[in-house]
Amino acid sequence: MKDSLVLLGRVPAHPDSRCWFLAWNPAGTLLASCGGDRRVRIWGTEGDNWICKSVLSEGHQRTVRKVAWSPCGNYLASASFDATTCIWKKSQDDFECVTTLEGHENEVKSVAWAPSGNLLATCSRDKSVWVWEVDEEDEYECVSVLNSHTQDVKHVVWHPSQELLASASYDDTVKLYREEEDDWVCCATLEGHESTVWSLAFDPSGQRLASCSDDRTVRIWHQYLPGNEQGVACSSDPSWKCICTLSGFHSRTIYDIAWCSLTGALATACGDDAIRVFEEDPGSDPQQPTFSLTAHLPQAHSQDVNCVAWNPKQQGLLASCSDDGEVAFWKYQQPEVL
Repeated sequence: MKDSLVLLGRVPAHPDSRCWFLAWNPAGTLLASCGGDRRVRIWGTEGDNWICKSVLSEGHQRTVRKVAWSPCGNYLASASFDATTCIWKKSQDDFECVTTLEGHENEVKSVAWAPSGNLLATCSRDKSVWVWEVDEEDEYECVSVLNSHTQDVKHVVWHPSQELLASASYDDTVKLYREEEDDWVCCATLEGHESTVWSLAFDPSGQRLASCSDDRTVRIWHQYLPGNEQGVACSSDPSWKCICTLSGFHSRTIYDIAWCSLTGALATACGDDAIRVFEEDPGSDPQQPTFSLTAHLPQAHSQDVNCVAWNPKQQGLLASCSDDGEVAFWKYQQPEVL
């Protein structure tokens, strides 16, 4: 199964510190990395080599934990342990910090843009999720502070086409939020993990959500709309049910999960230094799907793997980063169906 994940190259992205997270721009031409060195680096290709195009070093005083590109690709948001989120504007190869969002009491753990580009979400160790509105003058205003979690909030992610927000927490739950009248409300709580939920990923349709946890499992949740054919009970809001649990594959905490928008493959980043890829079995029941492990690279990095990110345009191109400070690029080849 190693053969289905081929190393294309490695770069020492954040030497002498951890590399925490990666994000591809919407065009798939640039990769942003962030780390414990308080920096964000932008990577692009020259020939067959990945080179550093920009270093964003002036924005933060502490570790940069997550980065996210706006849907238009002109802005990059960075979330930091210094309790701020910086908004960087891109012009050619240069990036300028145009806004610093303040308000969280503790480390900001994650940041995400809504598909419209008009909303931004941040979450923090202060247990809150904030929703920010972006106007045409690039002014950012906090329009809602959500205090649904009882512990540190690790990750936020938006539905691929709707203004539906999901968050993952140290309290072992996943929460979903939507706008109601002029405020944001928690519309669902997904329970089942037995320890911290570290990351989340929607599938391309937005009807499924994958979660990964310190309990060493991946759970797949399915959205059931009111009046669904399966007879799943719903109130006025859709109901989310766990339809599949991937267990027994990971020996340590699963820190990140990524759902490929081009192929539907699921990749995981694990504390056992490995990367794994799963694919849904052809012909499996959509309501009770089964997934097979199609790639397993035991020593993908020399330390914990913190993030995996599929390129949005180039099929099979996967990036990963680690506590070893490196970013690695992989080519995933889907196994032939016999």
